[in-house]
Amino acid sequence: MSLLIAGLLIFTIAHLLPAASPATRAQFAAKLGENAYRGIFSVVIVVSLVLIVFGWKAAAPAILYVPPAGGGPVISALVFFAFVMFVTSKARTNYRRLVRHPQMIAVILWAVAHLLVNGDSRSVFLFGGLGVWAVFEIVLCNKRDGEWKKPDVVPFSADLIVVAIAAAAFAALFFLHKALFGVLPY
Repeated sequence: MSLLIAGLLIFTIAHLLPAASPATRAQFAAKLGENAYRGIFSVVIVVSLVLIVFGWKAAAPAILYVPPAGGGPVISALVFFAFVMFVTSKARTNYRRLVRHPQMIAVILWAVAHLLVNGDSRSVFLFGGLGVWAVFEIVLCNKRDGEWKKPDVVPFSADLIVVAIAAAAFAALFFLHKALFGVLPY
């Protein structure tokens, strides 16, 4: 479990630092150069993800709670909406007029969905940890960035394209979930 926790801590600290202390991030970038800073940040994130994956595989799960039964449609809806929010974070859509931090909302929805079907210790650390990180990231980014200026309205077709892309990604991951992660998604 220690590798999983170490990976989550590294991931969380690396992501929260720029939002919590923009001045510190600017100092690192000025000292190293923007490209070098981004390169080091990327390496740190990759290392954290490797630790998370190996930590997950090495951790012996202990049951902490029994997830509620019959949540399949709710779980699928949460994950699908997480996909919509994730794709929204990379596109100009009207959804961005409703949600300031769609990528963080995607992580929270994904985490909640997985906590509703996984009651073991390593799941609580992984999904709960990433969900908590996303909440803190939203709070810190809002504090750093100040008042939210909503983006301009875009054509409705942009929203439909995002839903189509999210649906395709959701379907692909739904059918590949067992092969990729070893468990059926329902």
